[in-house]
Parts: sequence; C-alpha cells; structure tokens
Amino acid sequence: MERQLWYSLSAFFAGCISACGAGRETRTLTVVKPPDFESGASTCSATPARSVRVYKPPYGHDNNTPRGGFPPARTNVMRRSDFSYELPDELIAQTPLPVRSHSRLLCLERESGECRDRMITDLPGLLRAGDLLVFNDTRVMPARLAGVKDSGGRIEVLVERVLARDTALVQIRASKPLRAGGRMTLEGGAGAEVLRRADGGFYELRLDGGNDFGEIMHSHGALPLPPYITRPADEVDRERYQTVFARREGAVAAPTAGLHFDTGLLERLDAAGVARAQVTLHVGAGTFQPVRGEDLGRHRMHSERVEVGAPVCAEIRAVRARGGRVIAVGTTVVRALEAAAGPDGPRPFHAETDIFITPGYRFRAIDGMITNFHMPHSTLLMLVCAFGGYGPVMSAYRHAVAARYRFFSYGDAMLII
Repeated sequence: MERQLWYSLSAFFAGCISACGAGRETRTLTVVKPPDFESGASTCSATPARSVRVYKPPYGHDNNTPRGGFPPARTNVMRRSDFSYELPDELIAQTPLPVRSHSRLLCLERESGECRDRMITDLPGLLRAGDLLVFNDTRVMPARLAGVKDSGGRIEVLVERVLARDTALVQIRASKPLRAGGRMTLEGGAGAEVLRRADGGFYELRLDGGNDFGEIMHSHGALPLPPYITRPADEVDRERYQTVFARREGAVAAPTAGLHFDTGLLERLDAAGVARAQVTLHVGAGTFQPVRGEDLGRHRMHSERVEVGAPVCAEIRAVRARGGRVIAVGTTVVRALEAAAGPDGPRPFHAETDIFITPGYRFRAIDGMITNFHMPHSTLLMLVCAFGGYGPVMSAYRHAVAARYRFFSYGDAMLII
C-alpha cells in the first residue's frame, strides 16, 4: 500500500478504510467502536440550545492528567485504535451549504463536559467582548495537475510546495514509482523532469524552458478536494473551498473551520466586540499523513510553513492582559500558535513546524477552538481530544453522528471552550 499511495490525503483515508477491513473500492466507513465510557450511546441532547451533561471523566482530571482522562486499562498510554468512531457514509458532506454561516455548531464546555446544539450564527452571543478569534489566511493552490509520462502512462501530480519559479515538491500518482530523470508532459504542454526522490514519498520536479508552476496551476490545475468528496472539483469549489479572508497562496487543503465565516457573520462579531487576528500555516500533506501504527510515539508529521507575526503576538498579549480569551479557528491555527508559544508568551515565528499534539500536551497559547469534525484515527482528532478531553470529545462525536451533523471539510463545526 505504501508503494502505491500517490499522496498523503489519499493514503490517509485509504488507511482508515483498509485498517477496518473494508475493500479498497468501498467508500463506506466501518470502524470499530470507541472504548465504552459507561455507555456507547450518546448522552447529548439533539434539541437545539439545550444544555445537557455529556461525560464526566471518571479517570484523572487534574493539571497532571490530560483533560477527560484515558481509557482505564492503559493509563497514560493512548493508541491509534482509541480514536475510532462509527460514521455512516451519508454524513460525509459532499457539497457546501448554500450559505457559509448556516452550518450547525456543537458547543462543548471543557470543564463540565456539557454540550449544546447551536448554529454558527450564534457565535457572537457565545463569545465575549474582548475575546480574540485567530484565523489562518492561507489560500489553497489549484495544485492538482494531469499529465502523461514520456512512456505513455497517465499520471496525476499534486504540488505540495513551490520551491522556485520552475521547481516544486510534488507527489505523483502513477502506475509505478518514478526515478530521477523520469520525464512527463503536463496538461497545457509543459515538459517536466524528476530531479530526485525526496523523503516522505515526495519528488522534486522541474519544468522545462523556464515555465512557471504558478502560471501552469492557475491555467490548468484543479483544487485538490479530499478523496472523501467523491466528485470532481467545480466552479463552486473555487469560491467555497477558500475562506473569505484567504490571501496567501500555498496550501493543498483548506483550513476548513474558517469556511463557515462570511462577511455578515464577521461584521456581527466585530459589533459584539470580538477581535480578529490572522496567522499563516500552509496546510500540507503532513496534516493528513496517516497514523499507520498503534504506537502514537512512532508517528512523524511532515513539516509545514508557519508565519506568526509580531503584531499578532502583541495582540494576544494585550487580550490576555485584559482578561480576554484566545480562540483558534481551526487545528491549523492551534498548531501555528502552539509552535510560536514561548515560556513568557507568544513570539514571532517564521519557520517550519512538525508539531504533533496528542492527549497529555500542555497548551500554552489558546483558550478555546473552533474546529470541524475529523476523520477517525487522524492526527487532527487526536489534537482535538488533547484540548477538549478524550472522553468528552469522543462522546460529543457520537452525539454528532446520532444528531446527523455533517462531517469533514464541508461539514459542521464544534466550539470547544
């Protein structure tokens, strides 16, 4: 399977399916149930705006124990299989809603484990004047390019990162791995040569004749929708698979928690006294690299480019000084801010990060987060469990399935605070 995977997004979902015994062509996700905390059934209410108890962690719940506790049989040891849940295929959102801000919002209170069914449009009333929302302003590249090898075989290229005008780090879907010197012609007629095989299943690819990767992507590329969206990208996706504040191109996947915010909602948040700031994390294959083994300590993330500027750091310090809360919009913002966190607060950070956050991690940069629902076994679900508590988050996920929330990139969201 490793030899055949063409890029990490596909490998992630293929890994989740194959690990649970589903056939390679089967799209329905059938995964093992999570550890049983008193009951496998959800104890959340499906009634909008009603607050009910979801989970009371019976295991350690103090400053030295990850919030929510661990399965009792393996105290302080968590494994890949602990992050499983059942998800019917029909709950995977295939298209965006007609209006960005019409998504549902599942609110989870960290201290009590209570959750409530709300709407994204309720956010101005759920946050406080003086709070700070931090967004990721990355923009998704039209990074998927079709092509043909000189030998005649069809290929598909996913541009991970543009290294120079004519050179990029890419992943290539082909019938067999390519070697250095391998040649191809991309859609539009540009020739290209493989310079070398890089780590992590990547290739360094150079265009002939001074061609520009940016120009070729914008002329002939397609947005790289995740494989669980089982249709080709269309003109609607060109707008809706970008946030309204996306301005710095360089990602291969959208920071999906930001997709729920439209101009009207942002104006209402402004009027409520909720401040805004932006960081940049160019989402790459590392975010979706599958966790293949049970031992989380053996997993290594690919690095991603992060920029946290001095003005953002100053604003975070000011918010904290006046008693406000820092709310990360998406797991990418969590990773960016935690990478930039120092012992005395945030510091400017312009570098790569491969930070992998799992239960037990001590958060230093954020007080809350907004996030979409994530795949079983994913590093993103592990991060959310680290912040919200393993038990409460997994119970909330079971409730979201029972209440028919929409899942993944074009799906609904959670507020954890």
